Amino acid sequence: MTAWQPDSWRERHASQQPQWPDAASLGEVRKTLVGLPPLVFAGEARNLTADLSEVCHGRAFVLQAGDCAESFDGVTADSIRDKLKVILQMAVVLAFSAGVPTVKIGRIAGQFAKPRSAATEVVDGIELPSFRGHMVNDIAFSQGSRNADPERLVRAYQQSASTLNLLRAFTKGGYADLRQVHIWNQEFIAASPEGKRYQSVAEGIEAALRFMSACGIPLDAPALHQVDFYTSHEALVLDYEQALTRQDSITGQWYDCSAHMLWIGERTRQLDGAHVEFMRGIKNPLGCKLGPSATPTEVLELCNTLNPDRISGRLTLISRMGADKIAEHLPPLLTAVRDAGHPVVWECDPMHGNTYTTAAGRKTRHFEDVMTEIDHYFTAHQNAGTWPGGIHVEITGDDVTECVGGAEAIRDEDLERRYETMCDPRLNGTQSLELAFRIAERLSV
Repeated sequence: MTAWQPDSWRERHASQQPQWPDAASLGEVRKTLVGLPPLVFAGEARNLTADLSEVCHGRAFVLQAGDCAESFDGVTADSIRDKLKVILQMAVVLAFSAGVPTVKIGRIAGQFAKPRSAATEVVDGIELPSFRGHMVNDIAFSQGSRNADPERLVRAYQQSASTLNLLRAFTKGGYADLRQVHIWNQEFIAASPEGKRYQSVAEGIEAALRFMSACGIPLDAPALHQVDFYTSHEALVLDYEQALTRQDSITGQWYDCSAHMLWIGERTRQLDGAHVEFMRGIKNPLGCKLGPSATPTEVLELCNTLNPDRISGRLTLISRMGADKIAEHLPPLLTAVRDAGHPVVWECDPMHGNTYTTAAGRKTRHFEDVMTEIDHYFTAHQNAGTWPGGIHVEITGDDVTECVGGAEAIRDEDLERRYETMCDPRLNGTQSLELAFRIAERLSV
């Protein structure tokens, strides 16, 4: 294997890359990004690796959640706060039921690019480049909007910096107080048609808080008042990722300082491809999506390439099989990785394999399909004797109607009411919390 450098990926085929208008303008943008401060620090990424190491050993659980694709438009402090609020609520429920800490990772502050199944799309006989996320182009269907614009890379950096600033203020400034999060969950249970089903979890958390208080543990202690919250996104646009890759002054190692954790998508996990080449050299914790076509041989090769030193917490494997395929395709992967002794974190992405299109042409997912995939995921791990380390879901704190089902009984015909996603459908705040309580039932068995 050749020596790694931040630009060694350029010697490999890079799929899913934008067709930039010219090399000169892209070069100027890269120079700008190289001169900007890092968005996150190497020490923070190392802390996440340590937290994920606990997951490897069954001593923690991961909640990785957030937008399908972040937008440059209409992002406010309120929208960021509401998304964080739902993630915090879910994390408390999962931690109580699993009996272990929840590692909280957002799909946020960088999730601006999306892979596409086709390079172009046709509307009313007009063919234009596909929308690839606000980091690359705009969703409006016109030639000017769909042309790739490298200046958007700088705007993605700026928006990520603003979002990170708010997230740090919220998570360290008291907004994540455990008592307040518990109150929010009680409010959800009171309003939910399925509230009685989840009441026992809320009562258990309430009893735990009373017990801590009775033991003299101050409920305003920093550990109950603040949380560690990490950011992540798919490392898709490699010019952006390389420009934000810096050599750590303490260790001399390279870190992609665009996020704490980066992942490789199902469409870009080719062993001889540019994305795997780039990711093998950075020292951030990494993820890799695995669809139903992934074979045990391929997965073991990915483990050997991305984590040759077998560092616990370094590599997360994220299955995204579909409710009708996971029971067949996940167990052989679990067995192969287990028997080879690779220290990986396993996550379940129950969203991407369960997308379908309604008669009206809307992409959606059914809540029960999402839950079915999660149930099969837990069963497969139970049978293999491995730890079902976490879930990876696309959610929003907004009251959207993008996924059908759930306690609200959203139907296909309801989707038009508030369908706002730029790409894939997300669980709304209520569905997200219902998901957490349903998973809690499984974790507490």
